[in-house]
Amino acid sequence: MKKKVFEYIDAHRDEMTALWREVVNIESGSGNKAGVDAVAARFRQVIEQTDGLTRVIEMNNAGNMLIGEFAGAKKDDGVAFMGHMDTVFPDGTVAKRPFTISDGKAYGPGVLDMKGGIVAFLYAIKALKSAGYDARPLKIILAGDEEVAHANSDAAERFVQEAKGCAAAFNCETGFLDDGIVTGRKGTAVFTFEVKGVSVHAGNEPENGRSAILEMAHKVIEIQKLTDYKIGITYNVGVIAGGIVPNAVPDFAKIKVDVRYIDPAQLPGIQSAMQKVADTVYVEGTSATVVMEPGIAPMQTTDGVKKLFEIVKKTYLENGWGNPYEKFVGGGSDSAYSVIAGVPTVCAMGVKGGRNHSAQEFAVVDTLFERAKLLAASTLNLDETN
Repeated sequence: MKKKVFEYIDAHRDEMTALWREVVNIESGSGNKAGVDAVAARFRQVIEQTDGLTRVIEMNNAGNMLIGEFAGAKKDDGVAFMGHMDTVFPDGTVAKRPFTISDGKAYGPGVLDMKGGIVAFLYAIKALKSAGYDARPLKIILAGDEEVAHANSDAAERFVQEAKGCAAAFNCETGFLDDGIVTGRKGTAVFTFEVKGVSVHAGNEPENGRSAILEMAHKVIEIQKLTDYKIGITYNVGVIAGGIVPNAVPDFAKIKVDVRYIDPAQLPGIQSAMQKVADTVYVEGTSATVVMEPGIAPMQTTDGVKKLFEIVKKTYLENGWGNPYEKFVGGGSDSAYSVIAGVPTVCAMGVKGGRNHSAQEFAVVDTLFERAKLLAASTLNLDETN
């Protein structure tokens, strides 16, 4: 069956590239619900043309989720293919940098993160079904707002619900050029601090002012001291604003802090530490508040995750694609939620490339076809192993 699957993918290289080009050229930044939903509609067509059933989970303030399902001989123990349809790029990016191919690399907004990965797994499924595969149910779970950590939707909870009961999940996020396959990720949280002070003329009566910026400076130092590499928690004050003019004591300051952590059990302690910084007054007469914004949970490296990696590694080696290794990264993804659902999951199974989230984002074109084969062959190897 593997031979037929690979032949199908090779015969549809132009078609795969055309779909990749089409969806990259649809504006679908996280804030562009209409654009994300247009991408979902196009992928829905592909799924239905392959005789899959589809459902759309409507979101009021974010791109919709798309679910695709293909029946198998087993009722349970399906294989999930996961991803997100939104990108980090603002409207107008496609007009400036549409999909292009140069020297074997594809460029364009979301070409790597992660529209290429979705095209790869769609054609892995199409190839499997064309070859007569029906050993397991196949399921597609696509979100519309992953890049903003599902801040305006319940997609995280939906991921857990949809993934439950599957035997394995492949998240086709950005693939690494060094063949690292992600088996663990840090969780994320963002804290916003606001400080209020008293504004006065900086020349006439500075002694009567209460500088919000000075207070915030003390807090920034204390926050950065909290970073503990030994236990895997990092704090980064990445955004700061305050004051209006240089000749006035500022009565307002604001920062945003990105926190990364390994274990969900660490989050209450992080929240407590941040609240303590907010409550501690360094400049008398100032006050502060802190609010935690939604983040993505950690992807934990379970025994099931490790076993699934070994199946992927076996598939790599038997096809001469290199020697993959387990990779732990600091960036979050929806793989966290399939693992929470009890599903062994490997991440970064999408097209390989680099510089994602930047104007130089690129994907290696040939890996679109290689990764489709990897996903299909790994699915076949699940039944040889179990």
